Amino acid sequence: MFVELMPLLAGRTVLITVAREDDKTVRVCVIPKKAKGDENPALSTPLSYSGTPEELDVELGKHLAGYVDCHTRLGSTLAQAKAEMEAAAKAAHEEARKKAAERNKKGAEKPATNIEAAPAAAAAATMPLFGGSQPIAASADATNTTIGNGDGGGGGGGAQTCKLAL
Repeated sequence: MFVELMPLLAGRTVLITVAREDDKTVRVCVIPKKAKGDENPALSTPLSYSGTPEELDVELGKHLAGYVDCHTRLGSTLAQAKAEMEAAAKAAHEEARKKAAERNKKGAEKPATNIEAAPAAAAAATMPLFGGSQPIAASADATNTTIGNGDGGGGGGGAQTCKLAL
């Protein structure tokens, strides 16, 4: 029985309880303790056998050997799955970081062309409709414009003043 428990005892403490159930039956419980606080609870699943002392003498060693083998395989499978998940997560983080760097690189190139086009668009928006070299000053006030007929007479007394509201 203890030879079969040795692989399990290598990495953890194992509690064994023996209790008499009735005149002919004995119950043996094998309880592996957690090796680490964050260990999977499946690795501390207890094992319980009931039988006569003669049956337990013959069969318990075989059952313990199977339990320890299953426990060891489960532990290595969980460790392998955890390592694979960590590797996959690391690869996903690396890929996401590369994509973010590419987006930042492309994003830094695009605004440079938009910034150059913005002042030209702003200047075009303030130019007069019918030519002229002076930009129109946007104002809520009325603008005075003098209108004449070119001869100074104006057919009734010179230049006229017209108020336009913009």
